Amino acid sequence: MLKPRDPEPNGERPVGELVHQLIEEGKAYARAEVGLVKAIASSKARALTLPAALFAAAFIFALAAVTALAVGVVIALATFVGPLLAGIAGLLIFAAIAGGLGWYGAQRLGRDL
Repeated sequence: MLKPRDPEPNGERPVGELVHQLIEEGKAYARAEVGLVKAIASSKARALTLPAALFAAAFIFALAAVTALAVGVVIALATFVGPLLAGIAGLLIFAAIAGGLGWYGAQRLGRDL
């Protein structure tokens, strides 16, 4: 019967053992990298929670301001042309503004890409 070979006297190990050790160390390194990425992502997500909530609240208040402006325009026009025609005029004014902003955004998007 063949006996397993004793390690070389100068400290060399068999190639199979070295490959196994290399694979295990590679797995450990990959796990550590994934853990680091998860920790960084979690930290950044926690840091962005409050600013995101503040931006959402600011957006809601901006919508309320635009709504108040639209109502004010319609009420101001109603004294001159009547409520129905003032509502239609307000619709046309704000639809034109929205259309212009949308058109400009589409032009910039097409130009920048």
